[in-house]
Amino acid sequence: MITDAHGHVHDPVGPHLAALDAAGVDKAVPFPTRPHPERAADLAALRREFAVLDTALGGTGGSREVFAAALDEVSAAVAAHPGRFVGFGSVPLDLPDREVAQAVAEDVVGRGLCGIGELTPTPGQADRLEPVLRAAADHGGLPVVVHGFAPTTAADLRTLATLSRRHPRVPLVVSQLGGLHWMEAVELVRDTPGMYLELSTAFLVIAVRLAVRELPERTLFGSDAPYGDPVAARVMVERATESAEVRERVLGGNAAGLLGAAAGTGGQNR
Repeated sequence: MITDAHGHVHDPVGPHLAALDAAGVDKAVPFPTRPHPERAADLAALRREFAVLDTALGGTGGSREVFAAALDEVSAAVAAHPGRFVGFGSVPLDLPDREVAQAVAEDVVGRGLCGIGELTPTPGQADRLEPVLRAAADHGGLPVVVHGFAPTTAADLRTLATLSRRHPRVPLVVSQLGGLHWMEAVELVRDTPGMYLELSTAFLVIAVRLAVRELPERTLFGSDAPYGDPVAARVMVERATESAEVRERVLGGNAAGLLGAAAGTGGQNR
């Protein structure tokens, strides 16, 4: 089974399903999203969507009310396609700790979602994830996915590794291969047993090849659709992975182990 471990809900959802079909992907993990670049028909519209993205990546402008519409989109996609999507839910990181725990309980677990993400802490403030990791542990060790590309810094990646060591029962996924800091991301994840590395938006085949060699059981195929494409992302993994056994792990086996029963039920909480 092939699982795209990183995508965002499309509006409408049909093109997302078509892209997964073209790549031969069986299941996908859609994260909630406020920007919808797939809606843009021209450059001006795309700039407007990316302005929303810039705000989200800065870790600001979020509240539970603001996040609600994006969570509704994920819930609707999972309900409409329960065999195809394994939904995750996000929570604002600038809430008081008690409210973070409440948001995880109500907006993730309460919706029957299977993990938390994609989280986008303010650059230099990755330590804001600690209340989320505590809440994830309280709910049986829900996997937590963190944005890994810019504006995430190398210092943020080191902070994530420190937090993961404090909360070893919670799988912590660094997405997008850590962006420009991919060498350090590979090293940190390799040396931190509770961490995983997701491979979307990789710009160098050699980076994917190194990650897979160093972390054959903790690397995850992902496309970051609609920013990336499932077909292109799958080809990248296949070209970078020499062993058929490891290739199967990266394309789906590792995700199945990470998601547990969720990967088999497509959206039911573990």
